[in-house]
Amino acid sequence: QVQLVESGGGLVQAGGSLRLSCTASGGTFSYSAMGWFRQAPGKEREFVAGISWIGSTNYADSAKGRFTVSRDNAKNTVDLQMNNLKPEETAVYYCAARRSLSVATSNSDQYDYWGQGTQVTVSS
Repeated sequence: QVQLVESGGGLVQAGGSLRLSCTASGGTFSYSAMGWFRQAPGKEREFVAGISWIGSTNYADSAKGRFTVSRDNAKNTVDLQMNNLKPEETAVYYCAARRSLSVATSNSDQYDYWGQGTQVTVSS
């Protein structure tokens, strides 16, 4: 059973940066596609960024140019560097994993494991 634990959330002013980290255990991390999603109050969960098991990345349009997803298979971690944050990006951010040898789709239904989430609050 794969377990995912996010860290790095917090309060930041608009225009600031945060780096989220997700640590995986209990599975074959190096073969898993990983995704970052977020959910704001009253809104549906939305895709932010993803990285496949071979390191190819994809981003939501809103994240392109400001966010960077990366992974370290030796440490079983996937990070999300977020720059120039906006107040409307206040949300709980979740890390998710797909089973082995898969791509990092933007469809949350295709992810098999989820972390508990970490709160990101961007003040104006």
